[in-house]
Amino acid sequence: MLWILLIVVVAVVVYKFRGPILAKILGQDQGRINRQLNRRKR
Repeated sequence: MLWILLIVVVAVVVYKFRGPILAKILGQDQGRINRQLNRRKR
């Protein structure tokens, strides 16, 4: 049961910090990543 909770917590953290994480993985500018994420929301 505890591992399900852990997965949920990790998923939420990744979702909240996906801008900086994506910027690190892709080697892109963080501002550029955030603009693309904001554009996708609309």
